[in-house]
Amino acid sequence: MAQPLAEIATANLTTVEKLQKLIQAPSVTPDDAGTITWLSAQLCQHGFEILLQEEVKGVTNFIAKRYFSPGPSLAFAGHVDVVPANSKGWQVAPFSGDIVDGCIIGRGAADMKGGIAAMLSAAEHLCAQSNVQGTFYWLLTSDEEGEAEYGSKRIAQFLKEHHIELDACLVGEPTSDKVVGDTIKNGRRGALSGRVQINGKAGHVAYPENTINAAHIAGEIVSALTRLVWWKDEPGSKTHLQVTGITVPNIVDNLVPSECEVTFNIRYSHGYKSDMVQALVESLLEEWKHHLKFVWERPCEPYYTGTKEHNCFLSLTERAIYLVTGRYPSLSTSGGTSDGRFFASPQTQVIECGVRNHSIHQVNEHVSIADLTQIEEIYKAVLKDFFIDRESF
Repeated sequence: MAQPLAEIATANLTTVEKLQKLIQAPSVTPDDAGTITWLSAQLCQHGFEILLQEEVKGVTNFIAKRYFSPGPSLAFAGHVDVVPANSKGWQVAPFSGDIVDGCIIGRGAADMKGGIAAMLSAAEHLCAQSNVQGTFYWLLTSDEEGEAEYGSKRIAQFLKEHHIELDACLVGEPTSDKVVGDTIKNGRRGALSGRVQINGKAGHVAYPENTINAAHIAGEIVSALTRLVWWKDEPGSKTHLQVTGITVPNIVDNLVPSECEVTFNIRYSHGYKSDMVQALVESLLEEWKHHLKFVWERPCEPYYTGTKEHNCFLSLTERAIYLVTGRYPSLSTSGGTSDGRFFASPQTQVIECGVRNHSIHQVNEHVSIADLTQIEEIYKAVLKDFFIDRESF
């Protein structure tokens, strides 16, 4: 029987051992399975103060703070929750953290307990240094893989209510592609799901002149949606609309349908906000408005971090990666949404940087020990530049 995570002795654990302990806690959304209590204990041993540790609607949120001396503030943000896994197809038990051929296998190894374990070791290293300037925050939740309604959104609200303004935020999501450090996210596209409910007039197929075919209107709508020009797209952040369903209820082969529904999802550039996207789509379909009802769901706003002349966290992260790997990373805003959107603001620069993402959410999710070591060194370099060398901040 596995020992509860909070009871495990933690003195001198290696980064690999930390990751194994985290994997062995089956923290399927929204259950943190003791991971946050364990991480809280580790951070407290290194002088962190716990500002928030709460449970809301089954979600556990956590904010810790280590004040060193006057200076800039940096947060590490992440999530301890994982998607479900059963044993089918796995080389080892999905919550074992066993090592096979130099890789730590287990649900959450890459997304994103590997990043948390690496940053914990990097934070311990930082706290042992002298001449550290600034304030270091940890922001963790167990509600990223779900609806994200009670997780980082709540954490961001807490920061606002307590007048805590971050200069920079590093999100430990798995961003790398072929090798660690080859890609970082300096933003994410927005996401919005839509439903167009179409009302026509039913009738016998032999007398189409007496009907309004909702399915035919749906076809015209799909054609119009796929031709939509996204004129506010920014370079490197293109908008894509994908139709995900066309549904006609109660199909009868001699009946013109009076109802049809078209569903679609839009991943949109940071040149837009969700209300702009909605207005653009509804304006495009103005011709059929008397037959349509729009339902908009799950808006996730985009964010983008560009370069700055002074105090540029993007440049700092690029430089840290070059120092460790000898290569500068590619910048990307592709992929799904992330909790980085909750912390990004004109004052807070958000960068996502983590291990490879090629196995996330899959059977035999894993991270190699070499990759885990590499991301830990990158995190150490980021923290050193931000808090000690102060070359950018």
